[in-house]
Amino acid sequence: MSQPMMILVRPQMGENIGAAARAMLNFGLEGMRIVDPRDGWPNPKAVAMASGAGRLLDRAGVFPDVAAAVADCQYVFATTARPRELTKPVLTPEEAMAQARAMIAKGMKVGVLFGPERTGLENDDVALANAIITVPVNPEFASLNLAQCTLLTAYEWRRQTDGAIPVPEIDLATGIEVEKLGDHYEEVLDKAGFFFPETKAVNMKLNLRSMWSRLALTRADVQTLHGILRQIIRRQG
Repeated sequence: MSQPMMILVRPQMGENIGAAARAMLNFGLEGMRIVDPRDGWPNPKAVAMASGAGRLLDRAGVFPDVAAAVADCQYVFATTARPRELTKPVLTPEEAMAQARAMIAKGMKVGVLFGPERTGLENDDVALANAIITVPVNPEFASLNLAQCTLLTAYEWRRQTDGAIPVPEIDLATGIEVEKLGDHYEEVLDKAGFFFPETKAVNMKLNLRSMWSRLALTRADVQTLHGILRQIIRRQG
């Protein structure tokens, strides 16, 4: 992945998928992933709207959920106009794509999440991201079409060609590695009765998942955190 992977989450209209593909190719981006499209896949309306960008749709990966779509990514941005209770770095498209280009230049895999047209990304989706991209739009009319949001992000990617933010040589964990770490801690904490009271358990687990992704853990960090938990369990046993 020498470019960020543009990940359309639960898109509802084939026309918007096709328009997003055109916006991407306008600025040289060709990596698209699609999560659980409402009208199935392939979609003839997407192909018709994509016009000359149809090859992006031909090569697009289709995934059942966001976790699977970002499993091989080491850093993920989530696009959203709504304020979230999840604590994440918030960047403009310009800042995010400068950071993405620098990371990719170091060999890292980067993904960008775009939510469904009607509701945008859910908190469970954003929890899997490392940072949030927010476009400085009119607060009284903040909703952007899926293709418009994709275009703005792709434009900023293209504009960063001549410069990038330096990123240290680090080996960040992939999405699947962070997910497995979350599974490990959630399982152990669940058995220990940490998620109490039951009415708050869902939000507690969501916040914990969000924390893991926000930390931008390295592979060494993940192994250390697994090891800490295993040693605690071993000594308690």
